[in-house]
Amino acid sequence: MTRTPRSAGPGSPGSDHGSGSGSGPSGNRLDLYVVGAAVVLVTAAVLVGRHIQHTRRTLFVDWPPLLASWEPHVGPGTPAAILPAAACVAYGPTVAARLPWRGLLAAAWGTATAWILSLALIDGWQRGVAGRLTTRHEYLRVVDRFPDIPAALRDFSGHILLESPDNWPAHIAGHPPAATLTFVLLDRAGLSGGGWAGAWCVTVGATACVAVLVAVRALAGEGLARRAAPFLVLAPAAVWMGTSADAYFAAVAAWSVTLLALSVTCRSLRRSIGWAAGSGLLFGLTCYLSYGLTLFAVVGAAVLLLGRRRVRERPALLLVPLLAGLAVVPTAFTLAGFDWWEAYRLLVTRYHQGVGGVRPYGYWVWANLACTVLIIGLAATAGLRRAGAVLLRHPGAALTTPGDPDRPATEARLVLLTASALLALLVADLSGMSKAETERIWLPFAMWLLPACAFLSRPRAWLGAQAVLALLLNHLLRTGW
Repeated sequence: MTRTPRSAGPGSPGSDHGSGSGSGPSGNRLDLYVVGAAVVLVTAAVLVGRHIQHTRRTLFVDWPPLLASWEPHVGPGTPAAILPAAACVAYGPTVAARLPWRGLLAAAWGTATAWILSLALIDGWQRGVAGRLTTRHEYLRVVDRFPDIPAALRDFSGHILLESPDNWPAHIAGHPPAATLTFVLLDRAGLSGGGWAGAWCVTVGATACVAVLVAVRALAGEGLARRAAPFLVLAPAAVWMGTSADAYFAAVAAWSVTLLALSVTCRSLRRSIGWAAGSGLLFGLTCYLSYGLTLFAVVGAAVLLLGRRRVRERPALLLVPLLAGLAVVPTAFTLAGFDWWEAYRLLVTRYHQGVGGVRPYGYWVWANLACTVLIIGLAATAGLRRAGAVLLRHPGAALTTPGDPDRPATEARLVLLTASALLALLVADLSGMSKAETERIWLPFAMWLLPACAFLSRPRAWLGAQAVLALLLNHLLRTGW
C-alpha cells in the first residue's frame, strides 16, 4: 500500500535536524572527529602505499590503496554528473520526504542510474562504458569459449590454475561460472558487446539502492528509509558501479536480502512463502556469482533475527521455501558438472600463484578499510558513528518486532542490519582473500552501510560532501580493474 507522508518536520528527511541519534552540538563534534580519523586513515593508506610500491613494488596498484592512476581529466559525463548531484543535494531530502513511496523508489532508481552512468561517461563512452568489460581480465573475452554451455561448465575448473591449458583470465577464474554465464546469455540473446554488457551492469546495479530502501522500510520503518534514500542514490560507490559486474552482483545480493525481509514482515502467508522462495533462489545465485558473497548469509541471519517472531509463528512455512529456493541454483550447476567447492579450492591456489600471493597482508588488512571509506563516503562514516551511539544507548531495542513505531526500536533495528553488513565486510577483510580492488569487490557490502546516513543531521551538507568526493575521484583518477 502506498502511503503519502506528512510534510517534512524536525527529524524528517526534508529537515536539517537529526533523527535523535547523537544529534546536537556534541554529536556533530563527534562526527567531525570520526571523519577526521577517516581522512587520516585514507591519507596514511595513500602515503604508506606509495612508499611500499616505490620501494618494494609489491602492491601492484599505481595509486594505492585504489587500483587507479593519477590522471586529471574531464569528459562528456562531467556536466551530466554535476546536474543529478546538484539536484540531489538541493532537493533530495525534501523529495524523499514528500514523494509517494512507489514514486520515491522509481525516482531513486532513475537518479541512481543517471548518476552511475554520468560518472562512467566522464571517461568517455568507449573507455568508461563499452570497453570496461572487454579488457583482458574481463568476462567478454571468453564468451566465445562457451559454444556448448554444459560442456564448458563441466570443464570450468580445469582452467582455473595458471599452469592449466588455456587458463581463464583473472575475473573469470576468480568467480563461479554464473558470473560469466550471465554475459554469455546476454550475447545469445543478441545483446552482444561491451555496450550492452555495461548497460546491463548499470541498469541492474542501480536497483540495489531500491532493494536496500525496501528492506529498511520493512525492518526499520519508512521514516528511516526516506532519510537514507538520497544517500543511497548519491553514493561515491557509483564511481565503481559504472561499469563493473560487481554492481550487478550487488543488486542480486541486495534483492536476496530484501525478499527475505519482506518474507519475515509480510502478514499474507502466501506472499510470505513466495518472498522466502525468491530470497533463497537469489541467494543461491549470489553464491554462484561470487565466492565471497556467501558472507551475505550474515546479513540474512540478521534479517531472520529481526523477524524472529514471524519465523517462530510459522517456521516450516518460511524456512522450507527459503531452503528450497536456495537449492535451485547449486543443484542446477552441480548437475551440469560444476563443483563449487573444488573450484574454490583451486581459486585459493590460483590467488596465491598470482599477485594475491605477493601483496602484503599487513598493509591491505587496514588499507582495504580506507578503500571502504572512499566508496561509502565521509557521510556514511559519520553515520556509522551515530549507529554505534544508538547501539550503546539502546542495546536491546533491536530485538523488538518490526512494525513497532518506537523510535529507539526502529533505529536499533537499522543499526543491527548495517552492523551485520559491516561484520561480513570485516570477515572478508581478515580472510586475506581481498587484498586490493576492494573498492569494487566490496560494493555489495557497501550498499548496506549507507543506510546509516539516515541518522545524520544536516543531510544536505553531508550529501554535498558525498557528491564532491565522487566527482573528485572520477575527475582526478583513472579507475580500472
